[in-house]
Formats: sequence, structure tokens, C-alpha cells
Amino acid sequence: MTTVYTRPLARLIEQLQHLPGIGPKSAQRLALHILKRPEDEVKALAIALVEAKQQVGYCSVCFHLSAEPVCEICRAPNRDSNLICVVADSRDVIALEKTREYRGKYHVLGGLISPMDGIGPEQLHIQPLVRRVSQQKTDEVIIAISPSVEGETTTLYVGHLLKPFTRVTRIAFGLPMGGDLEYADEVTLARALEGRRELD
Repeated sequence: MTTVYTRPLARLIEQLQHLPGIGPKSAQRLALHILKRPEDEVKALAIALVEAKQQVGYCSVCFHLSAEPVCEICRAPNRDSNLICVVADSRDVIALEKTREYRGKYHVLGGLISPMDGIGPEQLHIQPLVRRVSQQKTDEVIIAISPSVEGETTTLYVGHLLKPFTRVTRIAFGLPMGGDLEYADEVTLARALEGRRELD
């Protein structure tokens, strides 16, 4: 049986399929688009990919993506450092920042507790959060984690550890069960922040 694609093109399509949400047809469309672009544009894309991978790491304070040891949000003097919003992923920081409603700092857990997937509390950035809250003056920790079984488990676990040190609230959800924070619109997220309540 003859292959439809020449080998370098087949390799490109195969690599693109590793990206989330990219199936065979999308990968083919992207690969053919890339081949039509000028060579300098394609080189710029390749360089941007490699540089991002090499230079972007995690903030040593909040674990949000950062090319610096401490991210811009943690360094910003106009942010309220007595208020920490706990999220599962950097995508959630980006979603909440788009609302322009939140003026505090963040803490990124790096995932959710999921025993089925072999992810326990020790695999997440929970202990650095407990240290951070216990050692600095924190008026409130807002837990902004998507409503799912893993999300609930993580919220309750983190809330239990932080309650001795500060007020712990969770955002109100105009989001459906299983809904992801990053896909919610800005208005829904802003209202969810405003309507936060004490964690039981």
C-alpha cells in the first residue's frame, strides 16, 4: 500500500496530532498551511516553540508559568498580597485575569487530586501554599477550582489545610458541574468571584 504523504510531511502531521484538540484532519490542514508559508515565517514558528520550551518555567512563589524566577503578577506592587486565589492550572489564571475583576495574587496547584490517575496531594503544589499562607499575612484564600469530583476533593482537602490560618472561600458557580473555568465567559467568572462564599 502506498502512503499518501511524503515522509517529512507525514512526520509533521504525526507531531501536530500530539497537540490537544488536534485530530488527523486538523493536523493535515495545519501541516499543509505551514508548507505554504514563507520559510522565514516557518523558522520563526520553530524558534518560538523551542525558545518557549527552554525559557518558560514556573514562578517560585505561585507556580504560574513564567520566564522569570518570580512572575509578573507576584512582582506587581499594585496587587493585593493578602488575597490569594487558588487554581488548578495556569490556564485558569489566564481566564481569571481576562475578567479584570481580581486584584490579588494566585497559587497554581498544577492539577487536581485524582487517585484514579495516581495523582495525590504530594504531586501538587499544596505544601508550598500551606507554607505561604501560614508564614505571611493572608486575609483570604479564594479557591477557584472547576466543579467536578476531583475538583471537589481538591477544594475540600486544600480548604481543610488552610482554615487554621485564614478565611477560606470558594467561588460561586454559574458554571455547570464538570464545566471548566478556562471555557467560562468573563461575565460568568466575574460574577462567580463576586458571589464567593465561605468554604464549609
